Amino acid sequence: MDFLAAKTGRSKAYYLRELIERGLEDVEDYYFAAEVLERIRSGEEDVMTAEDFWRGLDA
Repeated sequence: MDFLAAKTGRSKAYYLRELIERGLEDVEDYYFAAEVLERIRSGEEDVMTAEDFWRGLDA
């Protein structure tokens, strides 16, 4: 991280904040996906086929 900070002129704290924020976004994405998967498995959420999706774009 020292090299990156020196090369870009940004502080190490800047890169630590970026790392934490992006990591938290990844965790949020994981939990959201897990919730959707559970709804699909329980029949609460419908799944669209790729064919139906692409057909809908042509309409």
